[in-house]
Amino acid sequence: MVHLWVRAESRPHEERVGLLPEGARVLIARGFRVTVEESADRVFPIAAYREAGAEVAPEGSWPEAPREALIFGLKELPDDGTPLPHRHIMFGHAYKGQSAGARLLDRFKAGGGALYDLEYLVDENGRRVAAFGYWAGYAGAAVSLLAWAAQRQDKPCPPVTTWPQAGDMRADVKAAVESTGETPDALVIGALGRVGSGARDLCSAMSVPVTPWDMAETAHGGPFPEVLDHALFFNCILAGPGVPVFVPEDAGGLDRKLRVIGDIACDPDSSFNPVPVYDRATSWEAPVLRVHDAPPLEVMAIDNLPSLLPLESSEDFAAQLLPHLATLDALDSGVWGRARTEFDKHTGEAA
Repeated sequence: MVHLWVRAESRPHEERVGLLPEGARVLIARGFRVTVEESADRVFPIAAYREAGAEVAPEGSWPEAPREALIFGLKELPDDGTPLPHRHIMFGHAYKGQSAGARLLDRFKAGGGALYDLEYLVDENGRRVAAFGYWAGYAGAAVSLLAWAAQRQDKPCPPVTTWPQAGDMRADVKAAVESTGETPDALVIGALGRVGSGARDLCSAMSVPVTPWDMAETAHGGPFPEVLDHALFFNCILAGPGVPVFVPEDAGGLDRKLRVIGDIACDPDSSFNPVPVYDRATSWEAPVLRVHDAPPLEVMAIDNLPSLLPLESSEDFAAQLLPHLATLDALDSGVWGRARTEFDKHTGEAA
């Protein structure tokens, strides 16, 4: 019997979940055992999971879960250095040279557990089977426009928090942009992907003209002076080997129209970072990092953007992932087998 243990998220501001109550009901009907931890923050109440037939466990009790349980969460675990003996399903952010990722892999090696990284859950063609990308792009464009509007009025970008629904977010952004009496333009790289589609849709709702670029426009490898000729730039490309630099390190001192970079892909501590003008993620409390004055250049690099819309993003992601969770009884094959191979490769255990 597959035992799926849905842990509470320990990261602040995280209300998302990868399994909805209806999904728990589906898995239980297939013969799975589903345990869901209590959570004070999760967008869906624990009573709904209990009603669906799931077992309920105290918040944060996953370290004491049965060894055969698969621990399922979204964001990172507490970075306390303890060995990890379980198999975990989550976004590990561990395979691109990140320092926190290296520590995480060491913990798995010490405990004998394994990581099934959701970012590397791919089909036979290498395409991700479930992603929060659309809502990351949508929310990232929204926060970047809030930052641009504040900057135009010589104000700091205000803190952000969750919006009940996307319509509430749109109303706030529209009011902020209209208060400037101006309309910016934007360039989106990765415009045809999930992230880029979300960014383009938010811009369209705000009547912001978009220059959409994808692989054809970036194939020459750079430089890309056109980025500097737009008020906003959205990086929606997943960082990896061969990704070119879109914004040069000295961009702040160049002649430019560019005022706000929305680095929605957000890999500042990766050696593949295509936006090397900044070195750390931003936060809900301080959504942008100013990297140059006169004229100002700010970077929005929040690394949990879909969390700003926890309801829609959870519903979307959970619907994409559920058919694959239903195949956890064949953990050594398909998308799960490929994810395990990726883990083994990065921990030196591949055959």
